[in-house]
Amino acid sequence: MEINLISDTITKPSKGMLNFMYDSNVGDDVFKQDPTVNELEKKISSLFGMDCALFFPSGTMANQSAINILTIPGDQLICSKYAHVYNYEGGGVSFNSGVSCKLINKPRGLFNHQDVIDAINPPDFYHSPNTSLVCIENTTNKGGGACWDLDEIKKIKKVCNKNNLKFHLDGARIWNACVEKGYEYSDFGKLFDTISVCLSKGLGCPVGSILICKEKYFQKALKIRKIFGGGMRQSGYLAACGIYALDNNIKGLSHDHRRAKEISNLLKESYFVEEVYPVETNIIIFKNKNQFSTQDFINFMDHNGVKLIGMGDNKLRLVTHADYTANHHEKFMNLLSKINAENLLM
Repeated sequence: MEINLISDTITKPSKGMLNFMYDSNVGDDVFKQDPTVNELEKKISSLFGMDCALFFPSGTMANQSAINILTIPGDQLICSKYAHVYNYEGGGVSFNSGVSCKLINKPRGLFNHQDVIDAINPPDFYHSPNTSLVCIENTTNKGGGACWDLDEIKKIKKVCNKNNLKFHLDGARIWNACVEKGYEYSDFGKLFDTISVCLSKGLGCPVGSILICKEKYFQKALKIRKIFGGGMRQSGYLAACGIYALDNNIKGLSHDHRRAKEISNLLKESYFVEEVYPVETNIIIFKNKNQFSTQDFINFMDHNGVKLIGMGDNKLRLVTHADYTANHHEKFMNLLSKINAENLLM
């Protein structure tokens, strides 16, 4: 029994999802004639209380399109130093949009409204880039699945309004944040100009993200998606997976969170662990003590049928997901207990 905890992107469609996909009615989405894609877009825009939604092949493309829509070349956006748009999108901020990043260095990828105020370049100082956009990520990937406080987001929104800044949410794992915190999706729809959400992470879909936006941005989003190569034809087969997931897989996220917290508690008691990041959702980041190298630990786990990933600086990441079953969890917890009981890493 292999246990893959590298990411929640490794899940495969369930039989129910595949059957729903097989029975879906499709058309040509480049002409906006795929009824299943249209249904998914309408379903998600309605959930968030926003005007429009557009289906994308990936979260990176959705984020990059939002940045392109909300900025002009030479602008600067504000984000965390841990942000996905800065670390994991291939430098697309500069390559695709000619935009630079002002990075905020705060723990777990979270910052506050005063940090934003401090990061804004003076608009009359022509030597510096024009600050035009704030991006936040909820939950934070490199922050260990941390959830933003909704009241703090509202304060940042006020700063954006006062300083004529646009506001984008990388909500790849917003589903996890809402399940954990009890927020409504529409709470976020009221605050952001654009929101990207991912279907292929916690929801178990094979492919796909959605960009949600105000109506005034939709035609440009459609144009940018085409320029970036994201227009697809009978993509309703993929969109059907999203519809199925929204109707059937959200409730499973709470099980992912519970199992992640149980793993975290056991790691905190482990002799080889120096630190475990606080766990709120489905991501566990922990740091081994210096004498236990990341690669040796990964190799040991791999030999015992467990896949995980290193993050540098002797840190490792585990992510629970829909395909991480109760049997997987029991086996993994037993392995961690055995390591501690028998000093297997010594």
